[in-house]
Amino acid sequence: MLNINRVLRRCFCSTAVSRPWLFVGLGNPGDKYKGTRHNVGFEMVDAFAESQGISMNMTHCKAMFGHGFIGDTPLLLAKPQTYMNLSGESAGPLAAYYKLPLNRVIVFHDDMGLPSGVLRLQNNRGHGGHNGLKSVIHNLRGNREFARLRIGIGRPPGQMDPKAFLLQKFNKLARERIDVALQEGVEVLKLLVSKGLTESARRFNTEQKYKHIRLQTMPT
Repeated sequence: MLNINRVLRRCFCSTAVSRPWLFVGLGNPGDKYKGTRHNVGFEMVDAFAESQGISMNMTHCKAMFGHGFIGDTPLLLAKPQTYMNLSGESAGPLAAYYKLPLNRVIVFHDDMGLPSGVLRLQNNRGHGGHNGLKSVIHNLRGNREFARLRIGIGRPPGQMDPKAFLLQKFNKLARERIDVALQEGVEVLKLLVSKGLTESARRFNTEQKYKHIRLQTMPT
């Protein structure tokens, strides 16, 4: 694997091609956590990889890892296997290994501040209490100038413990909304690669704002 990644690093960091993007999905490894709200970051990586025919069959920097291209732009996809709270132990070394500026890194994560199935593409935010993001920021030496694709999962009902809510699987209606959102995420990520963050976020977030208004009054 080390030899393969040396080749990749020489290829992807060559001036002959565009600088690569690193897509990092946050989640917890293992079948126990598959399909839970806290793992939608993993699901976003898988949906994008499937759409582009990218195999997530390698291990690198404590992550399940895959690579490919959109046009001339290299893509690096990672699902840290460190468990959520230590995600930065994978994301930080990956960015360093490929010598990537943070404006070429995007992290996918669950967000209780958005209704289930609503997305936001944003840059340079704090961690908002998300332990995975805390770890990423810590392992990037406190820098937070990376993009995030926030994936809404809704809020816990009543007095439910947020930790228990995060580790539950989606009900049928929420699952349907998440599946639609994942496909919307795939499309905006392809736009991001071709148009850049600013234009992609402006167009996409406007669409998602109206979706937010429509969904926030509906049951989850």
